[in-house]
Amino acid sequence: QVQLVESGGGLVQAGGSLRLSCTVSGSIFSINVMGWYRQAPGKQRELVAAITSGGSTNYADSVKGRFTISRDNPKNTVYLQMNSLKPEDTAVYYCKLRGATFSSSTWSPNKEYDYWGQGTQVTVSS
Repeated sequence: QVQLVESGGGLVQAGGSLRLSCTVSGSIFSINVMGWYRQAPGKQRELVAAITSGGSTNYADSVKGRFTISRDNPKNTVYLQMNSLKPEDTAVYYCKLRGATFSSSTWSPNKEYDYWGQGTQVTVSS
């Protein structure tokens, strides 16, 4: 079993900051990409930021210059530092990773799958 536990969401005024964390536990063997998505009411889920195991990052245009994604590989944790928050950043933020568990029968990684966290609410008031 692989579990992703997010924390750090909450209510903040426009212009404020929040830091989201997502820690992976369970039988994950290798992690490729980690990232954050968000979904606002009535809208589709969208990519916010992603980071590879080597540290390469990708951001949605709407958050460039305001959000920073980072990861601590030994701790299997990814962070999202959100500064200069705007009301339009209000959404449920989901952690996602692409990784593999280990097969004791073949002594090799299983196929990679995408795993999701349960989401954490971020509300920015104007």
